[in-house]
Amino acid sequence: MDGRLSPLRRNRDFVLLQTGQGLSTVGSEASGIAYTLLVLSLTHSPAKAGLTGFARLVPWALFALPFGVAVDRWNRRRLMIGSDIVRVCALGSLGAAVASGHASFVLVPVVAFVEGTMYVLFNIAEIGAVRSVVPGPQLQQAFATEQARMSSVYLAGPPLGGFLFGLGRALPFIADAVSYAFSTGTLLAMRTPFQEERDEAESAGLRAQVLEGLAWLWRHTFLRTCALLFVGTNFLFGAFDLTLIVIARRQGFHPAAIGALVAAVGALSLAGSLAAPRLLGILSMRTVLLASMWLSLGIAAFVAEPSVFVLIAGAAPIVFFNPTVNAMIIGYRVSIVPDRLQGRVNSVARSLALFGLPLGPVVAGVLLGSFSARTTVAFLVAGFVVLAVVTTASRAIRDAPSFGEVSAGSRAS
Repeated sequence: MDGRLSPLRRNRDFVLLQTGQGLSTVGSEASGIAYTLLVLSLTHSPAKAGLTGFARLVPWALFALPFGVAVDRWNRRRLMIGSDIVRVCALGSLGAAVASGHASFVLVPVVAFVEGTMYVLFNIAEIGAVRSVVPGPQLQQAFATEQARMSSVYLAGPPLGGFLFGLGRALPFIADAVSYAFSTGTLLAMRTPFQEERDEAESAGLRAQVLEGLAWLWRHTFLRTCALLFVGTNFLFGAFDLTLIVIARRQGFHPAAIGALVAAVGALSLAGSLAAPRLLGILSMRTVLLASMWLSLGIAAFVAEPSVFVLIAGAAPIVFFNPTVNAMIIGYRVSIVPDRLQGRVNSVARSLALFGLPLGPVVAGVLLGSFSARTTVAFLVAGFVVLAVVTTASRAIRDAPSFGEVSAGSRAS
């Protein structure tokens, strides 16, 4: 990290980073719901909509590990700018194809895959960038702020996407391309280095570097256990997202109204993000993790009363609490990982945690195409029950570190 840069400059660059990513993520969320609505309009197939969701999310499983090595080896800012430029081209091409009436189903998952791949590269690099801009003891608060930004995005993006899709099917994708162009501009305006000086270049091969990050994470039982538990939770949340949209569409909601329903979930997440800093100060890590698992069972109310509003109300507790979980785990992990390993350790952690996420929409699409919405939600409830029991019984969760160890870890790194 360049000690010559003043705190004022670092704060300015952190604001620039947050602003650029805030707008680009609004565009991404707008196009995210538009992908589903476009595929349903073209094919009327929940399974194909699920396949598109899979294509957008599967890059985490395919590329997170090599991208982690790239982020530790090369200039993080240049990688982020390059990923934004590729997304401008991909989303712009899809918008042009839809506007001209030449969009086929095949093009949609292809563009979703390209966008998802570039998001993985950008996101892994961004975590290391935040570590370079924000002092270690402030990282948890920084990631709590990040959760608030993301929740604001989830509030604004879906209704915007539904509204734009109602005006014209190409508009959400064009707007997303413009948002990535804006993000590129903010990155170009920043001056804080996104990584520390390296004494010497890494001489080990790709496999050895990936294994170094994996070995570091595996030695930390708590972080390893969290990553494995999140495989299940992300699978189920990925399935929930598609389930909510399909149920709302089957119950006759207009695309703009579907966006508003998804935004209601975003509003709950935003409220939880605002509460996260206080919750982090009064709850232990074990309490946070246990509460997040058991609160997920609220969606069981839909099985008794199959209304989309009941589904949202049942999910409200966990949606509210989830930003606290994310800020806690990410802040702890980033604060104790050495800068030279940030990309690799975080890519390993996230690739493990997100391994199940792409499968969620696929499984949900198949279930919704073959069974009733009640049966689909009952499947999700059963999965959450299993995870809650496993978390409660886990010794690693019982022995979870305290928040005092976070500051100690920051000083040690």
